[in-house]
Amino acid sequence: MPLQDLTPQLRTRLNRMEKAVGWFVFLAAALLLFGFGYYIYNTAENKGWFKIKAPFHAFITNASGLKPGDAVVLMGFSVGNITAITPMPPRSRSNVRVDFEVTEPWFHQLWTEGSYLKINSTLFGQSQLEVTRGTNGYGLVVTQPVFVFSNLDELKAKALADPGRWQLSQEVLDENSNVVLKAYDVLDESNLQVIASLKPDCIYAYDNQEKDERKIVAAWDGRHRRYKIFTTADDSAYLATLEPPALADQLAGIVGQVQTALPGIFALTNKLNTILDNAVLATSNLNTTLVLANSTLGNAGPLMTNLNDITGQLREPGGPVLWALGTNGNSQIQGALMNLNSLLANTDTNLDALLINVSDITGSLSAQVRGNTNLVGGVYKTIVDVDDLVQGLKHHWLLRSAFKTNQPPARKN
Repeated sequence: MPLQDLTPQLRTRLNRMEKAVGWFVFLAAALLLFGFGYYIYNTAENKGWFKIKAPFHAFITNASGLKPGDAVVLMGFSVGNITAITPMPPRSRSNVRVDFEVTEPWFHQLWTEGSYLKINSTLFGQSQLEVTRGTNGYGLVVTQPVFVFSNLDELKAKALADPGRWQLSQEVLDENSNVVLKAYDVLDESNLQVIASLKPDCIYAYDNQEKDERKIVAAWDGRHRRYKIFTTADDSAYLATLEPPALADQLAGIVGQVQTALPGIFALTNKLNTILDNAVLATSNLNTTLVLANSTLGNAGPLMTNLNDITGQLREPGGPVLWALGTNGNSQIQGALMNLNSLLANTDTNLDALLINVSDITGSLSAQVRGNTNLVGGVYKTIVDVDDLVQGLKHHWLLRSAFKTNQPPARKN
């Protein structure tokens, strides 16, 4: 049906439907474009397309097991990938050049001291590049712009105008190649005086307030002790290689050691065989000894019977005494014990009589002393007379030497 044949009400409804369908198609297309854009952005972010990539190169002996696109790891994390593997021309000191990239922020872990490139080999012929974390020194690559000042007065004017803003991008050496100033030292008045006294051709420095570039702008040059500014897209930072022996060489060395050790192993095997033969002979001799022992024990039946009888007698009450003294031992011991008891009884009786006699003697003595009052005086007089006699003998010239005494010291006037 032609559109002009429709009624105005149907024509209005159809226009509204067309607008709704148009908005639906527009929104669906917008959502589709948004989802596609988000997918691309997420994929790019996961692949590191928006991250800064630091280019590096290194020289290795053999590139077996490596190919462009392989991952580069740091402490077990995937931090980049190999971009190119190029054989070196003839008469070159190196065999193969490997170019690779390390993404942000991992390249900040690579310093001038402690950072190397290693090749990890596996038993299946695969290899993997690994970079090690730096321990000291300067960062191998920087994103801060580096400026070269051939006119020292210009650098001095900028550094003194805003103190603490300008820092060195190189090491300053004296006439004896000793390091006077290190990279990242602040250019203050004293450091500028030291530099002026050395009269260098140019000074490499950077502005620490300058905004970082979204790319690597310079890399450390170990030969010239400064940061080298990138001028072309092919510029990259050099990373020293710490290349262990190839796995095949290690296996060949192990095989050589095994071959060297085989004669000793064979000699040891022969000694073990001899020891085993001797052990077999010893066990056979032991078996013969056991057979003889069994036969001997079979003939020792009466001996075992007698031993059992003896031990049975010893376990009976009084058995050891019966063995020691014979059959009359018990009667003899009983008689001895009876005599001992009677002796002890007589001893008690005699002791009592002795004590009674002593008591009678002391009582008689006490009665005589009480009855004769002159006895004590006589004894006393006898003692005094004896003392006088001894004193007289002391003064006699013949016996004086026998009674020497200590004379008192003479009195001093």
